[in-house]
Amino acid sequence: MPTRVDFWGIPIGWGSGAVYVIAMAAAIYFLVRFGMEASLWFKVGRRVRPANNWKKQLWNVAKYYFAQARVLKQPYAGIMHVAIFWSFIVFFLGTALATINGHFFPILVGPVYLAYKLVLDLSILVFLVGVGMAAYRRYVQKPSRLTLDSRFNQSLLLISLIVILGPFIESFRLAVVSLTNEQPALTAAPWSPIGWGLARLWLASGATQATLMGWHTGTYIAHLLLVALFFVALPTGTLLHIMTSGFNIYLSKIDEPMGKLAPAATGASGEYLYADKLRNLSWKQLLDSDACTECGRCEDACPAHAAGRPLSPKQVMLSLRTAFRTEAVRVMKDQPELKPLVGGYITDEMLWSCTTCGACVNECPVLVNHLDTIVDMRRYLVSESRVDELLQTALANLGRYGNSFGQSDRARAKWATPAPGAPKIKDARKEEVEYLWFVGDYASFNPTVVETTRLLASVLQQAGVDFGLLYEAERNSGNDVRRVGEEGLYEVLVEKNSAAFAKAKFKAVLTTDPHTLNTLRNEYPAEALGGRPVVHYAELLDQLISSGKLKLSKKLGYQVTYHDPCYLGRYNGIYDAPRRVIEACGCTLVEMPRNREHSFCCNAGGGQIWMKEGEMPGGRPSETRMKEAAALPGVGVFVVACPKDLTMYKDAVKTTSLEEKMKVVDLIELVSEAI
Repeated sequence: MPTRVDFWGIPIGWGSGAVYVIAMAAAIYFLVRFGMEASLWFKVGRRVRPANNWKKQLWNVAKYYFAQARVLKQPYAGIMHVAIFWSFIVFFLGTALATINGHFFPILVGPVYLAYKLVLDLSILVFLVGVGMAAYRRYVQKPSRLTLDSRFNQSLLLISLIVILGPFIESFRLAVVSLTNEQPALTAAPWSPIGWGLARLWLASGATQATLMGWHTGTYIAHLLLVALFFVALPTGTLLHIMTSGFNIYLSKIDEPMGKLAPAATGASGEYLYADKLRNLSWKQLLDSDACTECGRCEDACPAHAAGRPLSPKQVMLSLRTAFRTEAVRVMKDQPELKPLVGGYITDEMLWSCTTCGACVNECPVLVNHLDTIVDMRRYLVSESRVDELLQTALANLGRYGNSFGQSDRARAKWATPAPGAPKIKDARKEEVEYLWFVGDYASFNPTVVETTRLLASVLQQAGVDFGLLYEAERNSGNDVRRVGEEGLYEVLVEKNSAAFAKAKFKAVLTTDPHTLNTLRNEYPAEALGGRPVVHYAELLDQLISSGKLKLSKKLGYQVTYHDPCYLGRYNGIYDAPRRVIEACGCTLVEMPRNREHSFCCNAGGGQIWMKEGEMPGGRPSETRMKEAAALPGVGVFVVACPKDLTMYKDAVKTTSLEEKMKVVDLIELVSEAI
């Protein structure tokens, strides 16, 4: 074997060739094994059409995979992850370029080569900083959301050794060329500050050229063998998400709004395919479970988990992954599964704890969609009548009366009976209106909310807004019905409301309920509304005030805070309109610690408002939120823009004994007072 080292530090000879063969074999093994693992998604899961907008999909990959946009939302963890991820990529690409440059054709020469060497050395420093941060986080901080798997420590050690050996290889090469006085290499040496610093240590120690050559060859071979081990371990190890997360980001839905729930799957004859078994989940849902990075951000954001309920969105994905890896072969052989997916790997209690607030989906750095899977499994539970009594009663009322309160059709618009001297609210089925006000159940029937409903009607009349109601023809919009898993009832409600829309003449739909807004805007069939917009009352108030149609004569001077409803903000991106209305009323807005897309759920969504409250050792989410507000200096008013929020927080302010410190008001109450 020749004792010469080429310009790039790659030993020439038979031994080196053998190591390259091993490394190449490992890479081939990786591709084959990963292909086999990935094929299970399609062999086990049902077929669904993937996203089909490659430009936006590639942009998502650039934004969320390479730029790590969501990872960086949390500074410490974000910097740590980006430092490791990007420096490892740079170092890996650098090694590949060195091999090409040294063995095939020169692509890095002159100043480009010098910059390349400097970037490689700097990437090593960045990597070591990231690894140090990761070690401190896992061994000192130990946040509860992390999966502290010892296999991850082994993976981190492996990639650390691969990276650390790099500057040692470079240092031995530079020490040899220094002894042989190869001027081109020596001129470039300062551009590898770490390698050159180590090389000077070896030279100072008196190491001979033969010794340095031996060290160089040994470390280089060890480096390549570790790379080969990395490739072998990757398809089944804890770093598999390096591959699966990129695929998941690319294939995630991008042309649909976040608030649009995936429809229930159906078989060839139109029957529902309930997610009681792996075969009835889509291949994309199985990919979601494999793409989970186990970072726990979803768990941190989950209100049910914070309350101490038996739900962790992360654990749902990990349990699904366990079921998939355990049962996949049996499923493909049509053998009975070892234990049921729902009720076995994933418990009923986990699924019923979800508020469908969307915080988990919003936080996931690799765009895993936990909600579609949770709702799919709820559909199975509903089909089996595995629901609590209160929810069963609410669903029965919705089926019979079209509302969850069990009230008759004619009682729906009882609140609209005009006061003496006040005009009657129009019936949109009988005369044309500009805005069809879809009031919703809570705004129509709940005593806590009805007064604010009347108040909004009065303000709209004062502003000269042309609006009307469907009166007894209105039914529950079905948003929460769908999210508890009663897809059939949701379709019935859509059909009845669509028929009522068809009999009315209007230009836009107005609603006070963000849940109604979401399903009408994002989920109802296009022909139901004929392309007419659906607006929230905060948006309309904002327009009326800014246009001068609604004049506010009084500056209230209150110091207030505002709660972003999940279905208004996170799902539909309406953040600024209610804030502008608050400021127009002459109030000073102090933001909640968790606001806008990071707002904390009140625990009413996903049908929770119809269910029994489970044990909450961590405290009810609405109470937690109220205590957050009470801790804000000088704030005495808690503003909401959702009928369910008004109900939940008026109750929470009582149960937390904060009535003297905090007043819960609807947005329209501020506007009415300021007129």
